[in-house]
Amino acid sequence: MIYIFIFLLVLMIAFSLKYAWWKPAVDWKRPRVLMYHMVREHIDGAKFNKLRVKPEEFEKQVAWMKAEGFYFVTMHELQQNWGQHPEKTVAITFDDGYLDNLENAYPILEKYQAKATIYVVVDRHDRDWSTYKKAHHNSGELAREPKLNDEQVQYLAHSGLVEIGSHTLTHANLDKLDDAGCVFELTESKKQLEQLIGTSVSSFAYPFGIYSNRDVCLAKEAGYSNAVTTKEGIDGLSPDFMQLQRIKISGKDSMLAVKCRLKLGQRGL
Repeated sequence: MIYIFIFLLVLMIAFSLKYAWWKPAVDWKRPRVLMYHMVREHIDGAKFNKLRVKPEEFEKQVAWMKAEGFYFVTMHELQQNWGQHPEKTVAITFDDGYLDNLENAYPILEKYQAKATIYVVVDRHDRDWSTYKKAHHNSGELAREPKLNDEQVQYLAHSGLVEIGSHTLTHANLDKLDDAGCVFELTESKKQLEQLIGTSVSSFAYPFGIYSNRDVCLAKEAGYSNAVTTKEGIDGLSPDFMQLQRIKISGKDSMLAVKCRLKLGQRGL
């Protein structure tokens, strides 16, 4: 009996550490920014299934937020009206520009009238940009993922629910570029996206979340008014709009994990 008790106690402690469900919520007046990549079924044995949130799970998450009274905004709206949004304001973001953002995520966003921002890589087709971060990630898995074509990007931009942001020209690892290369990635992607969708592009996401103070300054000089990182957390009421934190939603997260992450801004302790 004592061993069963110890076993259950260990399980309870592990559960509490993993989810930190008992901790008080971060002030709900502080907006949450969520980070997604793909909304599609998992691939058996794939390296990047954490980037794939199943459509059924994505709908559960959006439906729950809607039922809980969350207020959905784009990143431009979030930055423009920071401090004036109601409690439980949330910005859903997608990185890269995958086709499933339109085919699987958008119908759910439309169903629940939830806004989102998609950070599009301009030269996104047939690129395995995972190798730009780690050379041994050369499986070609991300290159094989279908991406949005230009007409589909235009459709989303004009939908009234989706803001198009920049994710650089080639999903570049900015840390490996000189100043001129970095400026080109930032300015040319903004220029080409604006020409494509016919409206200004003010939101940016640092590829891989890898960036330096130089890149922050250059992104601002390029004309972006807000930029998101992969640093996990919830910003305060006076944030650096060029280094906004996000809450990562993994394809392997349970609904409980998502709820706890929205509450706390991080994974457990």
